[in-house]
Amino acid sequence: MRHRTPLPRRLGSVFHVSDAAAAGVGRGRANAADLHRPFLGIRAVEIPATFLQSAESFAPRMREGHRYCGVSAARVWGLPLPWHWTAIELLQVAVPTDAAPPRAQGVSGRRVAADRGHTYSVGGLKTMDPVSTVALLAPRLNVEQIIVMLDAIITPSQRYPGLRMVRPFCSVDSVRTQIEALGAFPGVRKMRDALEFARAGVDSPKETQTRLAIIGAGLPEPIVQHAVHDAGGLVATVDLAYPELKIAMEYEGDGHRTDRDQWRIDIQRQRRLEELGWIVIRLTELDLTSGRSAFLGLLTRTVHARPR
Repeated sequence: MRHRTPLPRRLGSVFHVSDAAAAGVGRGRANAADLHRPFLGIRAVEIPATFLQSAESFAPRMREGHRYCGVSAARVWGLPLPWHWTAIELLQVAVPTDAAPPRAQGVSGRRVAADRGHTYSVGGLKTMDPVSTVALLAPRLNVEQIIVMLDAIITPSQRYPGLRMVRPFCSVDSVRTQIEALGAFPGVRKMRDALEFARAGVDSPKETQTRLAIIGAGLPEPIVQHAVHDAGGLVATVDLAYPELKIAMEYEGDGHRTDRDQWRIDIQRQRRLEELGWIVIRLTELDLTSGRSAFLGLLTRTVHARPR
């Protein structure tokens, strides 16, 4: 087996051929078969297998004023998009209005005013701010999907999965101010409608979807992340609750099933809540899809049966 000359460490795992040349790497080494070519002029030690790896691979080609936008920006931030990433998804890059969009296979460029939203560096990736990102995506999203994303932006929860941002990133009032500052844009009405239902404190996209399903069924809006206390202090913080009726709704993701310690804690806290007179309704993904009617019917009957 032929041994390749080691690359300078400062190049990292992804680099532009011009940077390699500046580091003293010859053309033959830069074009060697052990290096992959995810984009023209880019070399990578490994084939990009995830969205972030793909975005990091293109980053060396981004120029001053370039930033990820749209779906790509949402994925950089870890916002809960309704679409799963696939390797054929185009990277979306915004450039100033007086610049030419990048022309590369696997990349979609668009002109966006430089003052439209703010630009952040997220893990070294230049990216449009979360609120402007959702605004740019608004024409492709329905109101519920926008609410899910806004809840993620304003949540202080450190348990919310996948987010790569300080939490909360901003407040409801800050989101409202930014929407108004953007002026008229496609989807602005949906953004304004969605903001009226955004609630701080959720732990996951499924909590938002559960709350919206409950409201959509004509039931009162439950309280998000309600803390239940007794004389000894905090008993539990439940996902959604009707405190006056002592009804709690707990969404069970796969982590509750596969984590043995979490499963045991869940059983103990449910037992303690029931001792205090609470009814705990546990639900899963199925209760938000094919089992939605059954779940909402059970909740409706439970609400009507509780003494007031």
